[in-house]
Amino acid sequence: MPALTESYRPADEELPLLEETVAGMLRRAASEVPDRVALVDAVADPTLRRSWTYAELLADAERIARALLSRFGPGERVAIWAPNCAEWLVVQHGVSLAGMVLVPVNPAYRQAELEYVLTQSRAAVLLHADAYRGFDMAAAVEAARGGAPALRQTVSLSDWDAYLGSGDPAAALPEITPDDHLQIQYTSGTTGFPRGALLHHRGIVNASRFVFLRADASDGAVCINSMPMFHIGGGAVTGIGTLSQRGTYVLMPGFEPGLQLELTETYRGTVMLLVPTMLIAVLDHPERASRDLSSIETVLSGASFVPAELVRRTQETLDCRFSILFGQTEMHGVIAQTGTDDSPEDQSATIGRPLPQAEVRIADPVTGETMPLGESGEICVRGYQTMHSYFELPEATAEAITPDGWLHSGDLGAMDDRGFLTITGRLKDMIIRGGVNIYPREIEDTLLAHPKVAETAVLGIPHPTWGETVNAAIRPVDPADPPTPDELRAFCRERMAAFKTPAGWFLVDALPATPTGKIQKFVLRDRIEGGELTPTPLADQATAARLG
Repeated sequence: MPALTESYRPADEELPLLEETVAGMLRRAASEVPDRVALVDAVADPTLRRSWTYAELLADAERIARALLSRFGPGERVAIWAPNCAEWLVVQHGVSLAGMVLVPVNPAYRQAELEYVLTQSRAAVLLHADAYRGFDMAAAVEAARGGAPALRQTVSLSDWDAYLGSGDPAAALPEITPDDHLQIQYTSGTTGFPRGALLHHRGIVNASRFVFLRADASDGAVCINSMPMFHIGGGAVTGIGTLSQRGTYVLMPGFEPGLQLELTETYRGTVMLLVPTMLIAVLDHPERASRDLSSIETVLSGASFVPAELVRRTQETLDCRFSILFGQTEMHGVIAQTGTDDSPEDQSATIGRPLPQAEVRIADPVTGETMPLGESGEICVRGYQTMHSYFELPEATAEAITPDGWLHSGDLGAMDDRGFLTITGRLKDMIIRGGVNIYPREIEDTLLAHPKVAETAVLGIPHPTWGETVNAAIRPVDPADPPTPDELRAFCRERMAAFKTPAGWFLVDALPATPTGKIQKFVLRDRIEGGELTPTPLADQATAARLG
């Protein structure tokens, strides 16, 4: 491609789009390599691990598809609320084969958050685990049912075998197309409430496939995955990327660095996606030096800033290739990626070039005009990677996607004359902690419900391990009787997922604001980073240390 003259890179058409569905990919792999291991349920106890060949995975996915179709119609929404497990992936493929739409729900959610997703998506059925990290999910499901009027059935994964066999084996499965809807992935939006990005087969198939191709993943690649399946990184990039290479998906129940190392050695893992926090934990683990990790070919990373030193350390320690990913849910996961043969400078200072078949430009956030090379603006994308819409949110969709098809990312970046991108900031008021997007408005609304909180501002502060941590500045109702960090933390933990709970608490007499009353979070951030404001410590020092 010739040198660019402005911050616009046309679609690279060297690699064609694959006009195929996820269901079609699974059927093709089962036909071509039926006896190859497709899935390993990689729980910590090796004696309890299960595996499926491609033929077996397709058979179970078809059984789930028929069980669903005996009760619901193509196009209806199927929610799943569970931590990583083999059943999760089987459901994902079963929903695809049934022509339905999967609605992944974060297992760390509480009842109110679950109820919101079920109601907004109009999910017809919910498959769920009974418990997660001590939380009674089954009880939360029962409590949420009354608030989700479209929900007609709930199914515990403890009844998996019975549900698996409840369909008509002779029932025909529907014809589906690459443009059909596949998932509603919930992501935070400007309203403070999660918005459901409506994703399609073509986008997930090709974005995931192109990532694995640029990572030099070989046919039969073995992916050791600890990314959560409710996240686009697990539920699309790694899972469907592995499928595109007819590979083996070794699915961990959750991230644990020692288990990641053991599974890599046991199953001869070749590729893995680890956000920087995870990658550091793997490299620092005491068992790392004693494990045979010679099978590793490529480590993928992203979701937050990847320091150059971490890239170099990974390559030298694991003797592997490295690739950095950048994207967002609304773009089916990844839009830009460094190549494994990019120079150390490009690996450490950029997020690489756009994936094939996607147009990318840097736009002036005010005028919308394309920016000159090297100047910062909003990253915009057009092509097969854009979501169809935010589910049943036409105004939010119109704000995100222009009439001529450009999807506005909300991220600030710059482009050089080769088309390489660098990130310069974010337009959206988003916190990214350990690769997970967190929207402050939801936390602020929760804190304002506390009787001792008069005003609050939640913001992200850079952190060497987590990328950012969640922090809250609190103006108390009564300065003589302010809420303690411990009671505020407990208040949040009862109402929200744990990862949204602030790690730093700052009591202030007043929040900095403009003459119109808009809180100036950048002023707060400068005061915190400059040491002018110091956090009030938790009484529980072990918790404080763990939260960073």
